[in-house]
Amino acid sequence: MGEETVVEKTWRGMLEGHPGARRGDPAVTAAAYAEPRLRALYPFPSHGALTFHRNTQFPWSNDLPYIVGDAQSCIVYAPLHVGGILGES
Repeated sequence: MGEETVVEKTWRGMLEGHPGARRGDPAVTAAAYAEPRLRALYPFPSHGALTFHRNTQFPWSNDLPYIVGDAQSCIVYAPLHVGGILGES
């Protein structure tokens, strides 16, 4: 097995609650990780949102949908340049 990528390491740190990892809602993080298409992207939780990026360093891609909320209620928004709600739970 090869060396862990930055994306894999970031997901693992978030899921396992490592001290240096960024924090988001654990249920939202676990649900996003369960989706293989999201798991392939770089996760970045901040200010109640879980964003996904094609790159692992600033400047962020910001061209993908993102999730805002927690285990009780969350909204999936279209990318910032498009706007709008894609779905709710």
